[in-house]
Amino acid sequence: MTYFFETYGCQMNFAESAAMDRLFRDRGWTGAADGDAADLVLIHTCSVRETAEQRALGRLAQYAALKKKRKEQNRPLTLAVGGCMAQRLGRGLQAKIPEVDYVLGTAARSLLPSLLAALEQGRKPEAPSGAWAFTDAAPAFPFSPLHTAEPEPGAKTIRSFIPVMQGCGNYCSYCIVPSVRGPEVSRDPAAIEAEIRLAAAQGVREITLLGQNVNAYRWEGLDFSGLLALTARAVEQTPIRWVRFLSANPKNFSPQAVQVMADNRVFCRHLHLCVQHGSNRVLRAMNRGYTREAYLALVEIVRKAMPEISFSTDILIGFPGETEEDLEETLTLMEEVRFLSAYMYHYNPREGTAAYTLPCRISEGVKRERLGRVIALQKKHTQELLQSRLGRRERVLIEGVSRKNADELVSRTERQETAVVPGGAALSGFFGELTLDSLRGNTFRSRDIRILE
Repeated sequence: MTYFFETYGCQMNFAESAAMDRLFRDRGWTGAADGDAADLVLIHTCSVRETAEQRALGRLAQYAALKKKRKEQNRPLTLAVGGCMAQRLGRGLQAKIPEVDYVLGTAARSLLPSLLAALEQGRKPEAPSGAWAFTDAAPAFPFSPLHTAEPEPGAKTIRSFIPVMQGCGNYCSYCIVPSVRGPEVSRDPAAIEAEIRLAAAQGVREITLLGQNVNAYRWEGLDFSGLLALTARAVEQTPIRWVRFLSANPKNFSPQAVQVMADNRVFCRHLHLCVQHGSNRVLRAMNRGYTREAYLALVEIVRKAMPEISFSTDILIGFPGETEEDLEETLTLMEEVRFLSAYMYHYNPREGTAAYTLPCRISEGVKRERLGRVIALQKKHTQELLQSRLGRRERVLIEGVSRKNADELVSRTERQETAVVPGGAALSGFFGELTLDSLRGNTFRSRDIRILE
């Protein structure tokens, strides 16, 4: 039997899709080139923003039409939906699009093997709740043994995402994640160590520890700093040389975690530290749990411990009640921190969140204009920071051949900077050293590279 995945959203979704892909393959299924060539199509959805849901619904409508067409051709198609939108809408998703056969909530992946077994046997699977819309919290959240994606033919496995916890208990007023991912669940550290070994056996050179609130990790007295120390020990004597993690909440970032990073050179000198806003008034309304001053103090602590580190962040503009003064505080915070990059977006109401009913919404025109100022400032900072790096000699991980030029390789520094250098596909997955000779847009160019390992 054949299958086809489409995945939307965050790195956790892609890690979970990679794990499901391995499950399908282990059961003897074959990946199809596209949805029309598959017996089963599974759409792994995101629900963080309404635009993500609308995109997924649009694709589902296309597959619903394909399913009707194939029925006329006597070529049945099974259509399944997983992920956060599936969790949020549940059976309502089948009411919207009746052609959807199965709805698998975020915790319901543990039931996927029973669904596949039934399909393999040509029978209708039995549903615990009487309808195949598994969105209840009853099934335990399933961490898979390995989340490393299968490489494309001829390519190498270079990076792997390793989920260490899932769910969130922060309840930021604009965020739907706690509703669709549920409470925080940390993973057994022994299972994390085992996956690190499995990823290393696949030839992985860099891992990223994942969690919706990754530094809230707790397991029988082991906190996030302890997990970082465990990870540093686990990667010793393996091909893994770099470790990253996503996404860290400033309020959960301890001095101990900073020290472990500083003491272990395996941790990349780049940190994604979500700020969301620079105004204390807006941060309180967002229920972020920290102040502007606390955030800036944390940045100072990190920079003192690791002067070479770069920062990226998320910035949310146009929250209900935001004033020009609030926006100015965000701009001045950006000037003080000088992020290398930022994911910048304006507020969109999400039904089911605390902010959905807040008064004083900002008009779309004002939100776009304010966001434009934030983006312009960030572009300026990015260019200035990259220009200041010209001439530096840097260690990079070679990702693969450039899509624009088959004679060039794309590589990345530990600070998340992209550098292009002449070379062939055989060098993919190696670490090398190059000089940041010139800059084109936000991409460095180098004349040559010295392979290290």
